[in-house]
Parts: sequence; C-alpha cells; structure tokens
Amino acid sequence: MISRGFRRKRADTGGTAVPPGQYVTTDFPVLSAGPTPRTRIADWSFALEDADGKEMFRWGWFELLALPATEVTVDIHCVTKWSKLGTRWKGVTFDDLVLAAGRPPPAPFVMAFCDGGYTTNLAVADLEAGKAMVAYEYDGHALAPEHGGPARLLVPHLYFWKSAKWVRGLRFMQADAPGFWEGLGYHGRGDPWKEERYAGD
Repeated sequence: MISRGFRRKRADTGGTAVPPGQYVTTDFPVLSAGPTPRTRIADWSFALEDADGKEMFRWGWFELLALPATEVTVDIHCVTKWSKLGTRWKGVTFDDLVLAAGRPPPAPFVMAFCDGGYTTNLAVADLEAGKAMVAYEYDGHALAPEHGGPARLLVPHLYFWKSAKWVRGLRFMQADAPGFWEGLGYHGRGDPWKEERYAGD
C-alpha cells in the first residue's frame, strides 16, 4: 500500500524556496521500510559492480575513509512531504569512488543495494559531477544507524528515498530497472521540483 504522505501545516521557510507540496521541519524524521540493520564496521564494505554483477572494486570501512572526503550543506526533501534545510554531510563522492576504482562508469544506470535488502535505481547522470556521495557523517558526527549509518547514499536533488540507507554498493545496469519503492509505484527518478512522487506524475 502506498501512502501519499502526511498532511501537515506548512512551516515558514524564511524566504527559502522549497519544492511544491513540501513543508519545512527542524526535526529529522526516521522512515524505513523495515528494521534498522546494525552492521559492525569490521564487517562493512562497499562495492562497485559491473552490469554482469562482477565486482569492479571493493572498499573496507577504513579504505573508504582514506579516500578524499567532501563536505556539503544541502536541503533534503522526503516524498512524505517534509523538507529539512541546511543539512551538513561528509563522505566520498561518486566521482571519487569511480576515480579510485580506475574505471569509468560502464553503464548509464545503477541499482543501489543495501543491508536489509533495500534497493533503489538511479541514472549515473544523477550521481556524477558532484551530485551524490556515500555519506558517513551527519552534522559533524558519525551517521547514526537510524539515519542509515554507518554509511548511506546521499542524492539531495532527488526525493530522499533515493538516498539509500545502509548502502553497500552500486551495481551498474545497461537499462533502467525499478528498485524497492519504484516497484511498488514510486516514480522512477523522483525529482522533487517536478513532484515526481509516483509513477505517472
């Protein structure tokens, strides 16, 4: 069953533009499709896989932390209609992961896969050129498990379900295919400025 979002009174945005249909919150709501995984750092890794499912490169936790780090301050927008402004993140950009792997993206789409079985599909064009990162810190602290820690995907220009929690890798795909929520009727891309919430929007 698909929820069309909570109904809340809109908060004053202080003159900051937010996507249509959104309200601003100072909270950081916790929304998940299942229980919160708690992966030990010693067991954690992140992989890039080619379109045949073969591993291109894999990083352990401390290998990820050794890669160039990027800090960003961005607004985030949930399909359930809340927006949180000026959130601070630290992580490794998709561009730096690809550079470290030593191979250009072999296909135009990816499927993000995560602990707990969650998946979401994205176009490489929505990840490259500084648009996305694997984030491991939020607001100056290690990312809490309920918010996707130890690491989550951060793709702030799309609805937040695309910023997959507990991410463990990206599998490249020659053709786009739906992930978890997309298979249940959510939009394939999820641009909040176009209100791409559900299939057909």
